[in-house]
Amino acid sequence: MKLLQVTTIPETIEAFLLPFAQRYRARGWKVDAAARNASSNEACRAAFDAVHNVNWSRNPLDPTNLRAAQQVRAIVAAGNYDLVHVHTPVASFVTRYALRRLAKPKVLYTAHGFHFYAGGNAFKNAVYRNLEKVAGRWTDGLVVMNGEDQRAAITHRIVPAEKLTFVPGIGVDIDQMLSNAAKGPGREQLRASLGVPQDEALFIMVAEFIERKRHVDAVRAFAQAAEKLRAHLLLVGAGPESARVQALIEELGLGSRVHLLGYRRDVPSLIAASDVLILVSSQEGLPRSIMEGMALGTPVIGTAIRGVTDLLDEGAGRLVPLGDTGAIATAMVELGADSALRARVADAARQRVVRYSTAEVMNAYDVVYAELLHP
Repeated sequence: MKLLQVTTIPETIEAFLLPFAQRYRARGWKVDAAARNASSNEACRAAFDAVHNVNWSRNPLDPTNLRAAQQVRAIVAAGNYDLVHVHTPVASFVTRYALRRLAKPKVLYTAHGFHFYAGGNAFKNAVYRNLEKVAGRWTDGLVVMNGEDQRAAITHRIVPAEKLTFVPGIGVDIDQMLSNAAKGPGREQLRASLGVPQDEALFIMVAEFIERKRHVDAVRAFAQAAEKLRAHLLLVGAGPESARVQALIEELGLGSRVHLLGYRRDVPSLIAASDVLILVSSQEGLPRSIMEGMALGTPVIGTAIRGVTDLLDEGAGRLVPLGDTGAIATAMVELGADSALRARVADAARQRVVRYSTAEVMNAYDVVYAELLHP
């Protein structure tokens, strides 16, 4: 069998899709990957039989995506793939458009979170919903990973019911997470290196600095919480919102307590050294950072939105209304000040996250792949 994994950027491959390469190459499959500048990513080159560069843009309106469709057709024709598995909105639409008239390969789309969602802009929701319905005609199988997307796919008939499958996420390797955390500096050493006193609460947010992650809400909430609690906040990630967030930190006088760490490779160790993980986004699919916090025993505060609710309801974390910095601050104070409460929430989360483990998810994809390739 020949399998091609397709995403817009190689970071998605590195974060989510390496287990697919490992699993199916071990079974004798040829497994390739395609993304923008994929060949520049060392992890992709090492994991896959071959990597292909596709010069598309993350902006769905960029005309370069039309030329990217030609590249995709050429890659698929040369590779003679049995299955093309697409991820991320731009790559998935362009690839399905490029392959729409071909009987082979089969095309599977995993929606990591539809671009239309409850609470989103009505006009944009309508546009993206209709684009998904159009692309659904060119799709042999659709996988969704949260309850809202599953209901939306059924309600709006994105694909026929027999082509829709629910799989809980893209997988988090719990054992590997624990191992990676243990390899790094210990809690005390890591906190000391960051200038965080051992007896103060430590919060962490791991997210790309883009508008929908709403770092501003996290900083404003932390400023309120810091009035009642001796605490520090780690912001891990990079992106176009960094300067704006930095300016707000300085405006609020939080420069000694909020630490912008940029891109880090020791995220598991940082999460394990923290007391509470927060994610206050307005839009998610099924966020990896929350699953990592759950796996590592760090309780989580998240906004009550698609995907986050799937992970944190039933006591597995604290859910707060989107944009409500007062509610976020209250949850931060409650969890930051009460170690017994943190332990109870962390225990519930550890039990829940097992269903999202890489082992469970890969077993589910075995079934999906088999039904597509051998109906």
